[in-house]
Amino acid sequence: MRPAWSIIFFTTMSGLGLGLAGWIVIGLLPLMTREAVIGVGVVTLALIGAGLLSSTFHLGHPERAWRALSQWRSSWLSREGVLAVVVMAGLAGWFAAGYIGTIVPLWANLALLVLIYATVYATSMIYASLKTVARWYHPLTPACYLMFAAAGGLLATLALLAILGLPITAALAQAAIVLMLSAWGVKFAWWRVASAARQAGSIESATGLAGMGAVRPLMPPHTEENYLQHEMGFVVARKHATTLRRIAVLLGGVVPVVLLFVAPASAAALMLALLAHVAGMFVERWLFFAEAKHVVTLYYEGAA
Repeated sequence: MRPAWSIIFFTTMSGLGLGLAGWIVIGLLPLMTREAVIGVGVVTLALIGAGLLSSTFHLGHPERAWRALSQWRSSWLSREGVLAVVVMAGLAGWFAAGYIGTIVPLWANLALLVLIYATVYATSMIYASLKTVARWYHPLTPACYLMFAAAGGLLATLALLAILGLPITAALAQAAIVLMLSAWGVKFAWWRVASAARQAGSIESATGLAGMGAVRPLMPPHTEENYLQHEMGFVVARKHATTLRRIAVLLGGVVPVVLLFVAPASAAALMLALLAHVAGMFVERWLFFAEAKHVVTLYYEGAA
């Protein structure tokens, strides 16, 4: 499928922001001053908000995006939107409470944590629930989204700890390394499964001629490319996909892990690690869409 940069930005940045928020609400990033509360709050909400805002640019009528919230009973897209609004409101209240010195009760922190990861899960299910895209229709798809949100969020948390001058223990740096390696381990498993995924249908089954040999259209469906071919028929060469996977792993996984080993308490190193991870995730999400194949493309395969 043709990758849309607005959706790539949305899934990458909102996932990073939600992952960061998850570590913040459980107290991993102590906010000792009002300035710290404001700064971290702005960064967190900006990451989530910018991602959500960018997703509307992919719509034909962005001004009508609010209508998608009404279909939460049947649409994962709508559920994700509703949850995101609730989470941003909850985070705004959480940071406001921190600003005035109010201690947020444990149950509220846990509830907000559940809502944060429910939002990430809902985002992943927008794609994992689509039976029409065999590569996405697998339990490892939401696992990848959840793991990368947690790993990227922890890396961002460490960077903010260093910037604020707060101590970073060796155990915390090691946890970030393990989580990052685990996230990419799940992604490698997803790539393996996705590469073997095949559409359940075929031209033969669609025409009722299965078992009678290969079916081939006598004439092309259209004389020129139409919207479905433009959006759903995007193809990335295997050699390019392999190269891009290596770039994604190098930037998104190897560089952050090496920097966490070498300089786990350096603000400059951690910021570089975070920027490299984000760059790698952009490549990974581009491939996520570019390598996907919608079942509708079966209609155009084999056309003369």
